[in-house]
Amino acid sequence: MKPIHFVDPNNLLLCAIITAAMQIFFFGIAATFRFDKVTDFAGGTNFMVLALMTLLLAQTFSVRQILVTAFVCAWGIRLSGYLLYRIIKIGEDKRFDDKRDNLCAFAGFWTFQAIWVFTVSLPVIFTNCSYSNVNNYFTVQDIVGISMYGVGLLTETFADFQKFNFRDNPANNGKWCDYGLWKWSRHPNYFGEILLWWGMFLISTSVIQGGQWAGVIGPVFITSILLFLSGIPLLEKKSDERYGKVEAYREYKRSTSPLVPLPPYLYREYKRSTSPLVPLPPYLY
Repeated sequence: MKPIHFVDPNNLLLCAIITAAMQIFFFGIAATFRFDKVTDFAGGTNFMVLALMTLLLAQTFSVRQILVTAFVCAWGIRLSGYLLYRIIKIGEDKRFDDKRDNLCAFAGFWTFQAIWVFTVSLPVIFTNCSYSNVNNYFTVQDIVGISMYGVGLLTETFADFQKFNFRDNPANNGKWCDYGLWKWSRHPNYFGEILLWWGMFLISTSVIQGGQWAGVIGPVFITSILLFLSGIPLLEKKSDERYGKVEAYREYKRSTSPLVPLPPYLYREYKRSTSPLVPLPPYLY
């Protein structure tokens, strides 16, 4: 069968329309019924819809295209399922405590989520494009990218469940999580998230060409968001406000890497022997 193109060969416009339609639909549900449980489900499933749709429209079904689509679906099912279970268990999403009564602010969050889905999906959209089916052999980029994805997904999965189980234990009320991977990193789940999306982009470099190199915006976007905007900065601020006067917590911060998992003694030695090449926010060093 011939590939199906909607306006452009990459089907970017169609992906943008589908993303906007999905987010508007779920925003309507969340705003009308004050129902937080659809928020993360809407994000994760939107990624899956774009991956599956672009694969089916291309009609080329190369091994690489099937693989990256399966990777997105595995990530989406894992993340959406975990976050849905968590929000069902705790009831409300505290991220929206200051937004539910402000429709504009609430709409702003959903607009940002649509931008996040579309932008981070770019490497997958370009890999699944019909004329990206230029080779069916695996390259070095494929092997390294697949490895990065695998390590990233496992790291994110273990980190999420370790923290959830830690917080679900009443004996840990009022404590910060320093269990499992959280002994080696203050944000191992974000490390896994960043690593897997850079892995997806690296896989795409085996076939992308010309303007498709704009797909690098995807991993750059998610990295920037988690490091400098809504990820680490907000969580570090909340933790500092809650535990900042506790010496054991301050020692935990001094000896634990903010992102890349490292044994505490190695991180302390790294801090003593090096200084950042460029000025970094204090929560990143």
